Amino acid sequence: MSKPNKKRYVLSQVKQQFTEAVGGTDVEFETDKGDVLTFPHPLFADDDWSEAVDAAESSKDKAIAILGPEQYETYRAAGHGDGDIGLLFLAVQQDMQGQVKRRPTR
Repeated sequence: MSKPNKKRYVLSQVKQQFTEAVGGTDVEFETDKGDVLTFPHPLFADDDWSEAVDAAESSKDKAIAILGPEQYETYRAAGHGDGDIGLLFLAVQQDMQGQVKRRPTR
């Protein structure tokens, strides 16, 4: 029985709302050579990925943790530096914060 004047969240609906608000569970971007690469959206990433990104000490380590080794090679072959992925990651986080503040309601 629901309580008067209390909101009850349904977890699957909350996740769906956030998924729609940030554009999906993966981040997709294009390199200057036209390669399309992806990485998990920070809101939906699994613990192993998040821990690897957080534990990375250098820009290169962080880029590899974010992209994975295979995509990292494609990314570097396109002429991008390790710091560029950090800028992209920061842009995703800022966009996420903006979208979360405007989270849709029922």
